[in-house]
Amino acid sequence: MSSGSCPQPDTSFKEIAALFHRNDITAIPVVDDQERPIGMVSEADLIRKEFVLPAPEGRHPSWWLRPEERARAEAETAGGLMTSPAVTAHASWSVPEAARAMDKHKVKRLPVVDEVGRLVGIVSRRDLLQVFLRHDGAIREEIVHDVLGGTLWLAPGDVEVVVHDGVVTLTGRLPRRSLVPIAEQLCRAVDGVVAVHQTLGWSEDDTDVRIEQPRAYRADR
Repeated sequence: MSSGSCPQPDTSFKEIAALFHRNDITAIPVVDDQERPIGMVSEADLIRKEFVLPAPEGRHPSWWLRPEERARAEAETAGGLMTSPAVTAHASWSVPEAARAMDKHKVKRLPVVDEVGRLVGIVSRRDLLQVFLRHDGAIREEIVHDVLGGTLWLAPGDVEVVVHDGVVTLTGRLPRRSLVPIAEQLCRAVDGVVAVHQTLGWSEDDTDVRIEQPRAYRADR
């Protein structure tokens, strides 16, 4: 869905319901006149309207709701219905970065914005899970050619890579000990990787570097 079809704060309740039905979606960002997301409206926000039931005499129709829930249940436009501020993801983010933001803020979808904050798309939990459907062979090929060969400049055969159900196992020897955590972290960042296990050795321990303290200057010398 393009940003031009997203509701603005004054978009009516019925227009939003029609957008959901027409596009077969369950949530949509609300944007300002600069196409920057300022909130989210979901089906749950619309269904809250059903909570406004006939009330006992002398009671408000939504007397049993909390004040903020009552206001949203009675809202007639996107501005009143939406949850704000909008939690967004940047277009340059990796899949793990988007996943961490969803988990931190307990949201199911994130509007994606460009460098000036304009809406360029939306990513959902389902979209993020798609990467874990990646074939083991494709994961292994990227690790062998791009990570080990292209980034770490390792010779073919220095490290054996086995991938099973997204779990990566690394065995072999690296030229320096400091490369072990780097190799592991780079493999974790590959799309589709569930976990990384390694029993890597090294030829040189470059982490055990002792720096000799300078001697105090003596004026009588």
